[in-house]
Amino acid sequence: MFEIQLSQVSKRFGKDWIFRDVNLHLTSGKFMALTGANGSGKSTLLQILAGFVSPAQGQRIYLHQGKQLAPEIVFQYISICAPYLECIEELSLQEFLAFHFTFKKSRIPIEDQIRLLGLWESRNKLLMHFSSGMKQRVKLGQAIFADTPALFLDEPCSNLDEKGIALYHQLIETHTSDRLVVVASNDPIEYSFCHQTISLSDLKTDKKSVSYE
Repeated sequence: MFEIQLSQVSKRFGKDWIFRDVNLHLTSGKFMALTGANGSGKSTLLQILAGFVSPAQGQRIYLHQGKQLAPEIVFQYISICAPYLECIEELSLQEFLAFHFTFKKSRIPIEDQIRLLGLWESRNKLLMHFSSGMKQRVKLGQAIFADTPALFLDEPCSNLDEKGIALYHQLIETHTSDRLVVVASNDPIEYSFCHQTISLSDLKTDKKSVSYE
């Protein structure tokens, strides 16, 4: 089992607190959505959970099979798809995925990934020539197909058409049942499968402590 524990975690930018004293315990098999108005801190909290951003105050602990993980190896247990993460556009799709999966174990062979993403005919094309929707499929693929116990998704259906959104839900259903999944979004179509929703409006700074199990 994989676990993330936040204890009294707070974050601020400059003098402005985004949220304060958040207590959160997430485990494998839990699907959680982070919602809230633009600028409310959805992406910030997701990045804190994913280990990309450090909290201003509080403690963040990662555990696997009951043992605490050292900070320098946490990335091996986490995959993420987000608009602010870029692909290496000078590589072809096949080259990019082959490079990416030198750092993380893949759940299925790369050739199968490309077929499932509907991009087989473009496997040797440079990513710089992909449309925005095609690039989003690639971002989803490199995250979902990584053999990690935790998956973080920030606005995962950005630039996807109806067919792409249907593919997203198919991949979630097929490849995430045993994982911790956290989705930051205001669009219900992106997190309709989540068991629990946290509204960032519940994390206002005038509340002493907010806890979630």
